[in-house]
Amino acid sequence: MQRQNKRSAPRRLDPATVTHLTQRAKLRQTLKQWETHLNSLGTHKGYISVRNQVDLEGPPKSFTYINDYKVGDGILLNEVSVGCECTDCLASPVEGCCAGASQHKFAYNELGQVRIRPGLPIYECNKRCRCGPDCSNRVVQRGIRYSLCIFRTDNGRGWGVRTMERIRKNTFVMEYVGEIITTEEAERRGHVYDKEGATYLFDLDYVDDEYTVDAAHYGNISHFVNHSCDPNLQVYNVFIDNLDERLPRIAFFATRGIKAGEELTFDYNMKIDPVDAESTKMDTNFGVMGLPGSPKKRMRVECKCGVATCRKYLF
Repeated sequence: MQRQNKRSAPRRLDPATVTHLTQRAKLRQTLKQWETHLNSLGTHKGYISVRNQVDLEGPPKSFTYINDYKVGDGILLNEVSVGCECTDCLASPVEGCCAGASQHKFAYNELGQVRIRPGLPIYECNKRCRCGPDCSNRVVQRGIRYSLCIFRTDNGRGWGVRTMERIRKNTFVMEYVGEIITTEEAERRGHVYDKEGATYLFDLDYVDDEYTVDAAHYGNISHFVNHSCDPNLQVYNVFIDNLDERLPRIAFFATRGIKAGEELTFDYNMKIDPVDAESTKMDTNFGVMGLPGSPKKRMRVECKCGVATCRKYLF
């Protein structure tokens, strides 16, 4: 007579574990839906993924993802009226191409890497130019080219962004996109954001301190990029279809080669060495955690970037 093996009854999970697993499953579903939504909005090459293996925080509330600037009340963007006559802007620029027309240098090499130093402006070809969409002087306007991941950090810095593929030095990564508002409106919102505990105000002070980009409620993936005292992204002012120097586009380029899986960061308190008058226009005044940039009032906030050269405080 054969012995029958008794099958042990499955172990029952305690209610707390069941609740946690259910919450995690719902979170994964919610984040996947958000990920699908983010990628449905853009025509850029890079894919944006979303991961949270740290806590139960879902997509940010009261935040609308956009791929281009939202212009606030009372602000007019004057579109460019002329373009270049080049057929090959890199090899045979006519009168210096669009950069030359503004008395500046051509910004890119044949690989689309920026070759001018931080502090100098980038003038890309615009929609009135004779050249086509594959022109070497159309880089920022093509959008994000790399696959990136919005992820939840495990050291109290909230969300962050990492690259899912290798990025070459001096390569364009993303724009800082948000709502363009006046400095007066930024001052008003700053007081409100102080009470809420978070804000994302970036002063457009290339020539004058008249306008600010607010990415608190409208923005792209740059909304989630964290600060570092040793960043791998550098800010450049870019002009394309609007040549008003008070309203540059803000673009991030890689300061060095960035490995796949590495977090992307920029310095919220970046300063450019004043080698000449042009570079002094590029100081970044960025506000986070309710602390808008200069000349608005700021308090000291502890830095959590963790690099060896950390300044210990954001501002």
